Amino acid sequence: MTTYSADPNLDLVLERTVDVAPELVWKAWTTPELIVQWFTPKPWSTTSCELDLRPGGKFNTVMRSPEGQEFPNVGCVLLVEENSTLVFTSALGAGFRPQVTEDGFPFTAVVHIEPAGTGTKYTATAIHADASAKKAHAEMGFIEGWGAALDQLVEVAKRL
Repeated sequence: MTTYSADPNLDLVLERTVDVAPELVWKAWTTPELIVQWFTPKPWSTTSCELDLRPGGKFNTVMRSPEGQEFPNVGCVLLVEENSTLVFTSALGAGFRPQVTEDGFPFTAVVHIEPAGTGTKYTATAIHADASAKKAHAEMGFIEGWGAALDQLVEVAKRL
């Protein structure tokens, strides 16, 4: 099992315990048909998801604003440890191909899940290249947005 120690100067961390089994949290994170149901905090939506669940595989989503504007997000899966850890990045495209991001900043996400009683301890860490990227992501509402998306994930997982 891979663990990551967050750097408080560069990383943002959302950690919560949720009342669904780790296997269901994993399924919600790794099934494109489920990802589109919860991944983007409402009133935004995720209109599509392509996920090749292997290192070097693509993790692409398209998010839609309430006004209908679409925002493609192209990324690469770095690590897959079933029912435990998913790591992906926007700094690379499929096949570990470096890419230039037009707006925003690249970051790497580490999603770690582990059993906690009858539920799941969920830790999502956003890793940034520098303090200014961390600050920009925090100001965009990382904790609130990823927290709202986690609530939506739990709703979806409870229906499985």
